[in-house]
Amino acid sequence: MTTIPDIKDWNEEEITRVRISMAPPLRWVNSYLLRGPEGITIIDPGPRTETSEAEWEEAWHELGILPQEITSIVLTHHHPDHYGLAGYMQSLTGASVTMSRRAHEESLRMWGKDSMMCEELPRLFRRHGMPAIWSEQIAEHLDGFIPQVTPSPNITYITEGSYVCMGGRNWLAIETAGHAPGHLSFYDIERGIILCGDSVLPQISPNVSLLPGSDSQPLRSFIDSLVKLGELDVKLAFPGHRNPFSHFAERTNGLIKHHEERLLRIEALLQQSSQSGFEICTALFGNDLGIHQMRFAMSEALAHLVHLVDQGRVVEKISPTDAGMILFSSIK
Repeated sequence: MTTIPDIKDWNEEEITRVRISMAPPLRWVNSYLLRGPEGITIIDPGPRTETSEAEWEEAWHELGILPQEITSIVLTHHHPDHYGLAGYMQSLTGASVTMSRRAHEESLRMWGKDSMMCEELPRLFRRHGMPAIWSEQIAEHLDGFIPQVTPSPNITYITEGSYVCMGGRNWLAIETAGHAPGHLSFYDIERGIILCGDSVLPQISPNVSLLPGSDSQPLRSFIDSLVKLGELDVKLAFPGHRNPFSHFAERTNGLIKHHEERLLRIEALLQQSSQSGFEICTALFGNDLGIHQMRFAMSEALAHLVHLVDQGRVVEKISPTDAGMILFSSIK
């Protein structure tokens, strides 16, 4: 028996949220549905699994929607829990699928037929001290996402500064990179409403990852995005996970402070001794993690370390005892 997904309407804002199941620890992703004269738009349909396909069938039934009434699928970014169902849903509905060009490029870098991420990411992690017991799990772990993002959709590109008509209103596309290159948020200036994807989340901090061939300074991109978002007059934010919230500027400032504090903690660890990225990772997050969380933790630790190097607070060097492994040292 299929569980009917949690569906909630914000009548004043004319937004419907459909919670779609995903793997722990987040457990569900927020998909949003907006109805307007142009048709029905779905934002971030979720990962493709048997469960999520069934949940959408139940949601359409509950909402009285026929698949062919869906005219547009809009993606904030390329991560499987947001992007994954887009191609499958496009094949069912004939809807256009839109995202930024950079986000599409990132999807191909991660999930495309010519992707080398299964080789490049373990290699990067090994250079930063990750033991083989972990790095040898990465390729199989990444391959496990392929069914969640298949088939690939045909993409129409959105550029920052353009307006997207959803729910009969024009939403300003704002690039909010850091959590994911090419991430877009959508801002209704008139009403002060933002669909912010994973750029700002209540209660939890969005992951910021260093990945091979991608953004070389993702934490800088993330902080720049938070500063930009914090200047907006937002009355209500609809995030990719957890519940809509009104303390948007406060939350952007809190996330900036969180990362500033983490940078100081890493700097203090490196003042004690030179350490590898993996040593910093386990000092911050421990090692009682599954491979999914370890990948996020390692990539996030590296994002902070390269940010400190870029700021001139930390230097990289090659280990004198383990050729090829990179160590980080505080300059203080």
